[in-house]
Amino acid sequence: MVGGSSGLGLAVAKSLSARGEAVVVTSRDIVRAKAAAHEIGGDAIGLAVDLAVPEEIAASFADLGEVDHLVVGAFEPDHNSVKSYAVPGALRLTTIKLVGYVEAIHTLIPRFAPGAAIVLIGGQAREFPYLGGITVTTVNGGVTAMVRALAMELGPVRVNAIHPGMVVDSPRWIGATELAQRVRNRTPTGHLPTMADCAGAILFLLDSPAINAVNLVVDGGFGFGPG
Repeated sequence: MVGGSSGLGLAVAKSLSARGEAVVVTSRDIVRAKAAAHEIGGDAIGLAVDLAVPEEIAASFADLGEVDHLVVGAFEPDHNSVKSYAVPGALRLTTIKLVGYVEAIHTLIPRFAPGAAIVLIGGQAREFPYLGGITVTTVNGGVTAMVRALAMELGPVRVNAIHPGMVVDSPRWIGATELAQRVRNRTPTGHLPTMADCAGAILFLLDSPAINAVNLVVDGGFGFGPG
């Protein structure tokens, strides 16, 4: 699990471990990675991997064995607008999502087991831009296109992505009660996705041999709710 030391990534890693899989979680900080591995328990391993420094990714993965499943969800918030554009944060997030994701996969190609599957984590900011989210919207749109290109090149390895909306119990949104209610009011189901919902969607994409090149939206149908 690349980017698995907290939030949704950690929830996915725990779900995989709970069903008996050997889990490797990464963070750019080795202390956080090892803490996450300890929290997961079992034989989980923590590695330091910084997708913002793509040229170092291969060395970080040098000791890994065969890989059955790869989930890539590293992310760093970037509050940026075109009117007050700050290049460093934009460059870092763009590198993580659009270069680091691909380089992590490129590095692991020789290690993928028969029937291996990859799931990338994007986000519904690709469809619903917000003020200050120009970089987030752009990179998640890139993930959408990346899935199709990777699936074409990597077959029989499958490649899919999930694009969550507001994950109501994730660290990013804890405490945003009023905003959550406004989003819930625009969601036909009245249910905002949870980390457990997203983890379940990721496991589905990892396990289903006929699902490939799919960008799966996990947002309760937000876009179809009342304006």
